[in-house]
Amino acid sequence: MGSILATKGKNVSKQQTQKLIPRWRYFLVMSGLFALPILLITHIAQLQIMPDEEFGVDFLQTQGDARSIRSEIIPAYRGLITDRNGEPLAVSTPVTSLIANPKHLQKLASEKDLKDLSAALGISFTQLSARLTRYRNKSFMYLARQLPVNEAQKVLDLGIVGISGRQEFKRFYPAGEVTAQLVGFTDIDDNGQEGMELAYNEGLTGQAGSKKVIKDLTGRIIKDISLIKPAHAGRDLRLSIDLRVQYAAYRALKSAVQKHNAKSGSVVVLDVETGEVLAMANQPSFNPNDRSKLRPDSVRNRAMTDMMEPGSTVKPFAILAALESGKFHSNTTIDTHPGYLKVDYKVFEDENNYGLLDLSGIIAKSSNVGTSKIALQLNPNETRELFQRVGFGENLGSGFPGETSGVLPAHRRWDAVTQANFAFGYGLSASSLQLARAYAVLANNGVRKEVSLVAVDAMPEGSKIIDSGLTDELRYMLQAATGPKGTGKKANIKGYTVGGKTGTLHKTNSAGGYHKSRYMSAFAGFAPIEQPRLVTVVVIDEPSVGGYFGGIVAAPVFSEVTGTALRLMQVTPDQMKTNGSLVKSPASTLRGES
Repeated sequence: MGSILATKGKNVSKQQTQKLIPRWRYFLVMSGLFALPILLITHIAQLQIMPDEEFGVDFLQTQGDARSIRSEIIPAYRGLITDRNGEPLAVSTPVTSLIANPKHLQKLASEKDLKDLSAALGISFTQLSARLTRYRNKSFMYLARQLPVNEAQKVLDLGIVGISGRQEFKRFYPAGEVTAQLVGFTDIDDNGQEGMELAYNEGLTGQAGSKKVIKDLTGRIIKDISLIKPAHAGRDLRLSIDLRVQYAAYRALKSAVQKHNAKSGSVVVLDVETGEVLAMANQPSFNPNDRSKLRPDSVRNRAMTDMMEPGSTVKPFAILAALESGKFHSNTTIDTHPGYLKVDYKVFEDENNYGLLDLSGIIAKSSNVGTSKIALQLNPNETRELFQRVGFGENLGSGFPGETSGVLPAHRRWDAVTQANFAFGYGLSASSLQLARAYAVLANNGVRKEVSLVAVDAMPEGSKIIDSGLTDELRYMLQAATGPKGTGKKANIKGYTVGGKTGTLHKTNSAGGYHKSRYMSAFAGFAPIEQPRLVTVVVIDEPSVGGYFGGIVAAPVFSEVTGTALRLMQVTPDQMKTNGSLVKSPASTLRGES
């Protein structure tokens, strides 16, 4: 009974407590609960709609843009390099570089993602992990540079957070090692490093553009917003070389260097009428499309950068100085008996005792004795001045990196030995291209035209520096040098008359003297004789197998290269067969007249 009364007492107490809560408090609490969503909605509306709010729509938009809108560079297309006929020598192809954000990769990418990534990149998981660790505090690193677009897309298709692609251009050289030293190459950022790529880098390089884009958290472009600045492609460059002639020069030179186990070599072919370089080949060469095994000595354009003492190849200019002096004529004879000549402390020797020789015979036999006897009767300063007129000792002015100007000494006093040495090419130095430029003066009736590595649209005038009557005489003397009794008979070309001069040059040693058994073999010449169209110079360094004389090693290369070039250029042959022998055709045939 007592427990029942206690329970009733408690219930009464509870009812009394419930009746004590005021109604107004109930409504106040309920009103507050209903007001909170309204206040929240109002505040959100203010932030998104009211532009004047301190942290309103403008602020939020700016902050959002700062985290998603980026300025993206639009790469510029580098100018095309072509040969004179428009054949491509250097082109830019689109590629993709893969970029990673190491922070995102380490935080958001799974181990499986990283293993898939390493497999797609062709590297080990350990290598990838090591790289990511090295760049763990960075937000940018290259995963791979300049991949083919399809290969890069396979990696991007993995959808791994923190990886994106950047469009770039990569240089490709269709002719490969055939034009490597002349054309040169660019670095991974498309800047010229060697050759014409470097010489004309400013013009070839375009102007990059930019655009606004929206990127997601991983750095991928979601949408293009606007163009800030358009990209402008670089200017194309049309070189003077004819790729067909270049291939012929490269093929013949490489074969000769291998055949004679030579150290190196170069070939230059000039157009006499314009001064344009139609071919410039060097050995050894390299593949500019794959420079993983590049040797520094193969990069040099030896035809323009390497100096040599031209030796007997400049004897024609000593004879020209003799003709110009008026003391000698083409029929003047010189007694070279007994085959040697002692001048002060030095003895100059010929291969044989040639006896009495006229000027043509001195060139044909390459007589040191005859040349020395003539040189000692001339004013050495006047001889040097003629050498300077034809371009020795002067820069070519092509702008090619590393181009040499050679050395043409000016002595206050010429002793007899120096004077004789100078006349047959020792004591001065020149490049293969300088030697070709000098021979072009002889071929072009005494008119000097500067050489050009870039195609010319108008015929250059040039400057008259030597009497054409004298150059005519000398050309026919040089034809005798390629005749049956001359040192350059292997330079002859079927169907064409040829003039030229051999050179077998002793190489200098570190002591300032000359090696007894190390030579450079050279040949310089032109064809056809009456109206020369091409000048070709061949230099082969240190042949060690099958002889070393210029007439044996270099002259056959001249014949092959020049003959191919003449036929490709459709130059009319100036010889025709009569009873099985070759004779010169009339001048009308040379002019193409019927």
